Amino acid sequence: MIAVSVSLAALLEVIDTSIVNVALTDMQATLGATLSEIGWVVTGYGIANVVMIPLSAWLGDAFGKKRYFVFSMIGFTVASIMCGMATTLPVLIGARIFQGLMGGGLLAKAQAFLFESFPKEEQGMAQALFGACVIAGPAIGPTLGGWLVTNFSWPWIFYINLPVGIAATLMCIAYLPEDVKRFGRKAVDYLGIVLLILWVGSLQILLEQGYENDWFDSRFISVLAVISSVGLVLWIWRELRTKAPAVDLRVLRHRSLTAGSVYAFVVGVGLYGALFAIPIFAQQVLGYTAYQTGMLLLPGAIASALMMPVMGRLSKVDARVLIALGSLVLIGSLVVVSRISILTGPEDLFWPLVFRGIGTVMIFLPLSLATFSGVPKEEVSAASGFYNLTRQLGGSVGIAVLTTILAQREAFHRSNLVEYVSAYSSTAAERLSALTGGFVARGAAPATARTMALKAMDRSVDVQAAVLSFGDMFHIVAFLFVVSLGLLFLMGSGKRSAAPVDVH
Repeated sequence: MIAVSVSLAALLEVIDTSIVNVALTDMQATLGATLSEIGWVVTGYGIANVVMIPLSAWLGDAFGKKRYFVFSMIGFTVASIMCGMATTLPVLIGARIFQGLMGGGLLAKAQAFLFESFPKEEQGMAQALFGACVIAGPAIGPTLGGWLVTNFSWPWIFYINLPVGIAATLMCIAYLPEDVKRFGRKAVDYLGIVLLILWVGSLQILLEQGYENDWFDSRFISVLAVISSVGLVLWIWRELRTKAPAVDLRVLRHRSLTAGSVYAFVVGVGLYGALFAIPIFAQQVLGYTAYQTGMLLLPGAIASALMMPVMGRLSKVDARVLIALGSLVLIGSLVVVSRISILTGPEDLFWPLVFRGIGTVMIFLPLSLATFSGVPKEEVSAASGFYNLTRQLGGSVGIAVLTTILAQREAFHRSNLVEYVSAYSSTAAERLSALTGGFVARGAAPATARTMALKAMDRSVDVQAAVLSFGDMFHIVAFLFVVSLGLLFLMGSGKRSAAPVDVH
């Protein structure tokens, strides 16, 4: 019941990271916002979320792990209601920031509870349940959001959290182990917290707004990059010097945690970065609705959930072997998806997306076990916060970088394709003549028909360039996973020898 309680709470947080994306257009129309303004509904949540994740260990120690987790769960549910009731954009953004702050405490603390509460022989199944929620969440979010927006209205993507949030809160109160009573006041690292907010917040805004502002051609983005870089250096210096850091970076002395966190960053790129590209391709190239796109992703999410218990049973196998096998499955699925074309249909994407879900699970669960296998139980909470932060930042970096790659590769392919569409190309001339004749047959004047034919050919070139750019992007992500396989030699086997800590 501990595993079910914290996994349900984590699922809410993960779903709300992606469920909003399909409702942004409806929010924009209702609230009278511009595209850049409505984007802060996503950006505000992301900033608050990544800032709070590494602070969760310190807050749990300061106020009690169970007390802080239950407080976060209640706050997340209240914030969801505030989001649904918002009638102006500033109120909605403020509620989303509050929701992100509360949600940041759920993900890292949930995993820490599992490692601290379960003996080593039960870790596999406990982490499998948690992993099923974290991996399936990004795919479930758009599906559920698309259905709610289509059949009801956008506030219901937040109201749906109320019954689940209440149930999760009551379960956490009933089943989570009680906090150990602490005496004395814990020192507060105010400077460390400020520096963390400064560099993480600046980095998140940079990643969210960089593409829209032409990256470093914008003074705003350049200033954010300097603030983030300087803030990061000062934060590391501060946290390593103070006796009571807000984020204990000394846990990185464990080689398995360091290597696992780097690999988690890569998984974040693959899980969130590559996943975001499928909905874009489906909606912009194939013309799918939000609901159809969600249904396209659903089989992969189901495959991930079904694979989790299997991986739980295999937890006795060397985690590095399972991660390597999962990486190969994921790389294979990405290579197959990279062959997409304008004729690609749901049946062509079904099995690649299913195997992508299976491969991700084969990486995710063993990676958690291998990462924390060398970390003492009393340091698991701090280690979990850092580990989840790297995965979350991997997703943000992945989306930002891959979005830029898509745009650059699309421009590259378009410039190549237009060379074949010229007055000297007999194929292009034949195509132009056929299209012109078709429009004339539909009643258009010859001059107008020729203009319409040229526009149709231009759109065809744009679509083909987009398809080729998506293929390039999937190849790049696959190559990233191939290169990162070397990190497996620095990780542990995933087998713990220590007994579970009594958190009662």
